[in-house]
Amino acid sequence: MKSQAARIVESDTAPEAAPATGSYLEALHLVERLHRRLLDVIKDEFERRGREDVNSVQALLLYNIGDKELTASELRSKGYYLGSNVSYNVKKLVEAGFLHHARSKLDRRSVRISLTNKGHEVHEIIRGLYEKHARTIQPIGGISTDDFGRLNMALGRLERFWTDQIRYKL
Repeated sequence: MKSQAARIVESDTAPEAAPATGSYLEALHLVERLHRRLLDVIKDEFERRGREDVNSVQALLLYNIGDKELTASELRSKGYYLGSNVSYNVKKLVEAGFLHHARSKLDRRSVRISLTNKGHEVHEIIRGLYEKHARTIQPIGGISTDDFGRLNMALGRLERFWTDQIRYKL
């Protein structure tokens, strides 16, 4: 008797799989575009404020750090940072005075980072932007709380599916 996963893999070439493939690919493109658009929205907010001291990727990084104290590897592993060069951006943010960095007392090889007052200012700008969006998304964007509930559930399932693909080498 074949496992459900084996039956699904064998049916990948079946003609009825084509519509699902199209929907899946469309979702992938949307996820990619949405992340880029979020960075554009953040960039626009900082341009409106005349702030050119931090870019949108760095601002999002500062927002995600918040009140936490983390290592660069924790930034990546916890999904707080999506770029490929976290060390470069952390170095630039330290040099610009947005981040503190200090050697860990427990592991001297590890560097812990946290926001400075200047970093907290950027965090608050992004927090305010997100709060404004949360207040206006339904009346302007037409997206309800229920819509977000279904979206979040589907995205969570997609994340688990991808995690399983990696973990179990499916």
